[in-house]
Amino acid sequence: MAPEATSDKKPVIIVGAGLAGLVAAFELAERSVPTIILDQENRNNLGGQAFWSLGGVFMVDSSRQRRMGIKDSRELAMRDWFDSAAFDREVDDYWPRKWAKAFVDFATDEMEAYVGARGMGFLFNVGWAERGAGRADGHGNSVPRFHLTWGTGPEVVRVFSEPVLKAEKKGTVEFKFRHQVDEVITDDSGRAIGVRGSILEDDDSARGIKSSRKVIDKFEIFGTSVLVSSGGIGGNVEAVKKAWPVDRLGPKVPEHFVVGVPAHVDGRMLDISETAGANVINRDRMWHYTEGIQNWNPIWPGHGIRVLPAPSSLWLDATGKRLPLFLFPGSDTRATLKHICSTGYDYTWFVLDQSIIAREFALSGSEQNPDVTNKSIWQLLTQRIFSSKGTIPVQNFQKHGKDFVVRNTLEELVEGMNALAKERNGPVLDFDAIKKVVEARDSQMDNPYSKDAQAMLINNGRSYWPDKRSRIAVPHRLLDPAHGPLIAVRMNLLTRKSLGGIETNLDSNVMRADKTPFPGLYAAGEVAGFGGGGVHGYNSLEGTFVGGCIFSGRAAGKAMAAEYEKA
Repeated sequence: MAPEATSDKKPVIIVGAGLAGLVAAFELAERSVPTIILDQENRNNLGGQAFWSLGGVFMVDSSRQRRMGIKDSRELAMRDWFDSAAFDREVDDYWPRKWAKAFVDFATDEMEAYVGARGMGFLFNVGWAERGAGRADGHGNSVPRFHLTWGTGPEVVRVFSEPVLKAEKKGTVEFKFRHQVDEVITDDSGRAIGVRGSILEDDDSARGIKSSRKVIDKFEIFGTSVLVSSGGIGGNVEAVKKAWPVDRLGPKVPEHFVVGVPAHVDGRMLDISETAGANVINRDRMWHYTEGIQNWNPIWPGHGIRVLPAPSSLWLDATGKRLPLFLFPGSDTRATLKHICSTGYDYTWFVLDQSIIAREFALSGSEQNPDVTNKSIWQLLTQRIFSSKGTIPVQNFQKHGKDFVVRNTLEELVEGMNALAKERNGPVLDFDAIKKVVEARDSQMDNPYSKDAQAMLINNGRSYWPDKRSRIAVPHRLLDPAHGPLIAVRMNLLTRKSLGGIETNLDSNVMRADKTPFPGLYAAGEVAGFGGGGVHGYNSLEGTFVGGCIFSGRAAGKAMAAEYEKA
């Protein structure tokens, strides 16, 4: 049954029931605009990738920052954003630049109040992601800005899905799951007026499980306007490889990835929208992580988890050489990815110990953080603050993870690392060379000052008191038995986000190749590069993917509602 309309107007159509689509639907429902939401997956997947996320949100000069004593400002955040984005394309970065300014303004002035009004809360401390390239005018966050949602991704989804589901009960919103869009319909004037596609067979698989693609019927739906909010390409490794910028991240396309998102994150709607006349830009800009580990208990094919590291682990390339300045854990993802690719191998090594893994290993994903996801203060305190073993998920990876080597001596550790390297036809590590690197690092850990840049980074991080208390281990020698056992982790490349996408103006209205608006067609979330076709430029400051979906979905919903009222 289609949503009830108060006139002959057709409903608004949303393609993709992820976070951006839900935020747009929320804005439309608030204005009583009849809406149809289509998704190729079943209802179990409502909220899309956001459900699996850690739920971090980028905010500037927030009340929580001020409570932590963090001095942030619009000007500092704007400088960090544009230094990190490094926009360098006169034409294709026109709208991304405008979206960047608008997003930082929203993160400063409205984000906290907007999500707070929906019921979202955050942990008391603010996290410090992407700590930077070591230069005041380089990539990175000058201060902590990563606000972790209390309840992680499921809570982010809940606060927007609940009002949309209430609107469904009222008849304002209708969901059509297992509807796979194959075409955007346009009229003779070039306006988007609907979609057509394939109805997939029922599949009651749990959230994230790869579902059937068997077609049982066709559909055609007409509407006042169409929003594409279908996500990126991170679940489609072949699409990632096809878009890989060998000129920047060469000399070749990496052979092996672990996959950070479900298989349905396939990027289909990018090509479908482009065929209809949408302008897709900056496809070569992507955000893939360098600290991926194979999930020992996978949900989707190739399932990988990102380690969210604090700065103490020793990072070696596949040959055993220490990564150069300032490629330290948690500092500069894209520069690290570029360096790893230049080695000709697609994995690296973290060398650490029990004290570091217990304090500094956080894992991405709502399911890997049951304490925060379940809003358990007791678990948070006992597993993160006072534990010498780390969270239960970290302990499970240490026991069962295919990329983990745990040994009592360095010689035994290197033997285990070589066994893993052999699996990937990697180079044999020389024990004496590894020992030399570890001992050089350890020699800089006896004093609170040092000539070693990583030791400086560790001490700088510990000057932020929440990190000193709960995130960064007390500096110590890796070869000190009191902190053992020793641990090595093979870090894989992990697919995650598209930074480019469908070009849009500040209303999330899609642009054509001739830079004119595409009447009736909108795009939001990752499929639109989180705004404009690439609001991040080349780099993310983190917390900007959830935040970008919220901001661009909100813009789309408001603009489509205004257009509906005028129709």
